Amino acid sequence: MARLADRVLTGEIVLPKYQRAFVWGPHQILELLDSVLRNYPIGSLLLWETTEQLASEQTVAGLAVDPPRPSRAVRYILDGQQRLASVIGALHGGAGLWDIIYDLREERFFHRTPETPTAAHLVPMQAVSSASLLFGQVVELSADVRDRATRLYEQFANYLVPVVTLNHVSAEESARVFVRINSTGTTMNIVDVARASTWSPDFDLKDEIESLLQVLDAKHYGRVDTKTMLRTIAVAAGFGFSRQDINRLRELDKPRLREAVEAAAKAAERAVDFLSTQIRTPHADALPYYNQFAVLVEVFRQLPKPSSAQYDALRRWFWLTASGEYFKGWSEAQMAQDSQAVAAFARGETGEVDTVAALPRSALWRHSAFSKRNAPSKLLALILAYEDPLDLLTGQRIDVGRALSWQNDKEFHHFFPRAFLRARGVSGAGVNVCGNLVMLTSNSNIWVSDRPPSRYLRDLAEIEGEGALRQRLRTCLVEEEAYQAALRDDYDTFLRVRSETLHRRLLQLIGSAAEPANVASSSAEPLAGDQIIGLDLEGDSLTDEPVDLDSVD
Repeated sequence: MARLADRVLTGEIVLPKYQRAFVWGPHQILELLDSVLRNYPIGSLLLWETTEQLASEQTVAGLAVDPPRPSRAVRYILDGQQRLASVIGALHGGAGLWDIIYDLREERFFHRTPETPTAAHLVPMQAVSSASLLFGQVVELSADVRDRATRLYEQFANYLVPVVTLNHVSAEESARVFVRINSTGTTMNIVDVARASTWSPDFDLKDEIESLLQVLDAKHYGRVDTKTMLRTIAVAAGFGFSRQDINRLRELDKPRLREAVEAAAKAAERAVDFLSTQIRTPHADALPYYNQFAVLVEVFRQLPKPSSAQYDALRRWFWLTASGEYFKGWSEAQMAQDSQAVAAFARGETGEVDTVAALPRSALWRHSAFSKRNAPSKLLALILAYEDPLDLLTGQRIDVGRALSWQNDKEFHHFFPRAFLRARGVSGAGVNVCGNLVMLTSNSNIWVSDRPPSRYLRDLAEIEGEGALRQRLRTCLVEEEAYQAALRDDYDTFLRVRSETLHRRLLQLIGSAAEPANVASSSAEPLAGDQIIGLDLEGDSLTDEPVDLDSVD
């Protein structure tokens, strides 16, 4: 096994570019090492031998590897990368994930922690690649423990792995083999599959996606995920948004693939301009759903120069689809409908981007937890940003760009302080709802502290004047009835009234105070009190991370 690792580091065995990144976790690495030590089978390696010089990875397990030697046969790894990289990292790494110790007394592998002592019986795995290092460390230990060190060294030096080598196949065929054999084990994601299945020596989909993302970088817009960018390429190629459509990219020749990428890139620029100027999302992280971006890119691919009326319709579409769970569970049927709707809109056959997204429920603001990564919270932030909110204490404009980048969530604070509500028996789920959140500077929040609203609002009125305070509250979408409820410390009434205000403002942005003709209303029951509406991208969930407000309110 150690010999195989050396052959990778010296460039005799290499990873082709279409291989996915290392994805194993710490537990899988330790289990593999334990299997090698116990002489358990760990499966075979599949190599492809060729004289073709393909683009290959320059590092394995974070370690630099020698480039393949020109004019000599090279063996590319098709199957076994995760196992081989784990052994290489353990034997030759030594930092972070690869800082692995073998306890000769307890006979177990573990990752070093700050509390791990230095002791002769605790052997760093990188010492196992050097007999002098290993036996120099254990020389003073008891004979039985030294015997274990000998077994450890010999097992990793002499462990045999079955190797199957393919010959006489092309680079494209090798990529197809890679996709087929990696349909089991640690599952490949759709980006890995699409990259490998479309790969050739002169085309790497990963590089093409990177060029698309650089369009966003050039606009200082941040990045959406690579799966979303794959959607934009698939639909630009004439297929659609779905996983099956992404898989169909392998049907295209490389010129057509590049045409699709270039078309998506031009449309992405226009989509970013629309989102940043018309919706005021300064950063991709402000989008409630990345799938909205995929649809907008296709709109601007088919319709590079919308009319004023079409821009209005796109704004209405954005607010409507951001306000429900339509994109949370974007099914293939919905994707097909949306493709048809975009085409009809671009041809001028419809005045709206027809969607079956439901109108939002007014209970949304009372029952959706405020969380850094969920859609209702991002929707709330966008609505508040539209009002150009003023800080309650200073009267200065809140830096909404900073807030909407979600790099610093300290711009969001509870109007009814958390400590105050908890002292009155309100649950954490009842406190941390969207309807109780406003944009407020950290300094103002510290000034508010945990005081009842009736006290800090009256203090503000005395300091700044009643008229100035009311004006600032309106920019935070806290209107008169909600203000009066806060002066009475009446949280239930405040939350109900402010939720109605937020809902009314959202309906205005959607473009109707009633049900639009092309929108299906929802008769569903209100959300459960502690339910979080999250970001889901066709099954690929983004973890909800609650905003850390422990140091405030």
